[in-house]
Amino acid sequence: MEKVRLSIIIPVYNEKETFKQLLLKVQEVPFDKEIIIVDDASSDGTTEIIRQAEGENLIKIFHKNNQGKGAAVRNALAKVSGDIVIIQDADLEYYPDEYPQLIKPILKQRADVVFGSRFIGAHRCFLFTHYMGNKVVNVLANILYNTTLTDFMTCYKAFRRDILKNIHISSNRFGFEAEITGKMFRLKARVYEVPISYSGRDYAEGKKIKWTDFFVVLYWLIKTKYSSL
Repeated sequence: MEKVRLSIIIPVYNEKETFKQLLLKVQEVPFDKEIIIVDDASSDGTTEIIRQAEGENLIKIFHKNNQGKGAAVRNALAKVSGDIVIIQDADLEYYPDEYPQLIKPILKQRADVVFGSRFIGAHRCFLFTHYMGNKVVNVLANILYNTTLTDFMTCYKAFRRDILKNIHISSNRFGFEAEITGKMFRLKARVYEVPISYSGRDYAEGKKIKWTDFFVVLYWLIKTKYSSL
């Protein structure tokens, strides 16, 4: 683990209440790492907080217009230099100190991609509607790609960098989760799931995904099944 280099991508949109604390937690993780922050045209003061942020190997990208999580990850990938790429949301729902267990299957050369599942690990009891939405889209994904995932909508995904170089991300918003999942299976990547802790938040606390995004995710699951890589 001491020799591996991580590229941690943090898409950010209007997270002024959590960003500083989250960044500190990421910086404290004891790995050689670069942190790529993509501010997706925040309008609540987050942009100024990011501009003032300091630290080693900190890369900042600023969008002039809000484009979505998929676009943020796509633009960040042009900057990555690490062996393993981790996606990290800018809220406090996930725990960066769990990176070691997230990347362990890759380091042991058992996996190309690792999903951190919120449903097989310790988690805060959160919104039933989101739980059921996740269950439904996971069943559909498993049918389409003949697999057994429990949580492809998780933020925590770790990839070998070279496997990400074989795909192009087309989706701009939450469809990214479905597109990247589908393309990993179409590439016949070795996909593992590991349990992670999860402290889900509600809309009053800043949660952004909406019920209408269910249809966006479904669209990208089907589109990715039959489109080019």
